[in-house]
Amino acid sequence: MATTRTRPWDAADHLESDEDIVAYLEGAFEDGDPALIAAALGDVARARGMTQVAADAGLGRESLYKALSPTGNPELATVLKVMQALGLGLRVSAVKAS
Repeated sequence: MATTRTRPWDAADHLESDEDIVAYLEGAFEDGDPALIAAALGDVARARGMTQVAADAGLGRESLYKALSPTGNPELATVLKVMQALGLGLRVSAVKAS
């Protein structure tokens, strides 16, 4: 029987363009899971350089890693600071009731 080899997959390694990042975050926000959104922001921050994103957001690098981890629970203010540091914004739209 043949063995299957696996390698760790990191989304940050594949977020190369602004379009990639926007599509990735849109998917996370559409899902609506706060933990997924935080983790996706963490992936984007790592892709752009966590140290630089933390500095641009006025936050500590270690605290940003923790807040944007899959088990983190960042405050809205932190999310907004990171979004701004990444050159991104949030947009509100009406959603049809299901």
